[in-house]
Amino acid sequence: MTIKKTQNGNQLTVALEGRLDTTTAPQLDQELKASLEGVTELVFDFSQLAYVSSAGLRVLLSTQKVMNVQGSMVVKNVNQDVMDIFEVTGFSDILTIE
Repeated sequence: MTIKKTQNGNQLTVALEGRLDTTTAPQLDQELKASLEGVTELVFDFSQLAYVSSAGLRVLLSTQKVMNVQGSMVVKNVNQDVMDIFEVTGFSDILTIE
């Protein structure tokens, strides 16, 4: 999985490419923990994300909890396969998806 971060003031955009699974979720978790200080708007770009596993969902949930305290989190450009996973797991009700 490739992680591309772009910071613009208090906004951080994180674009993911590949698969967010058991192997790559810890890497994303570390990147986010190191990057969220001072961020009030977090945007995930999932246009190149092919798959998300339960490990990836856990990282998204813990990040959502952090951002609920310090700002907002939006997930954009979700493909149908990933959206199906969000809907089956109930994450479509938890996350802000555009």
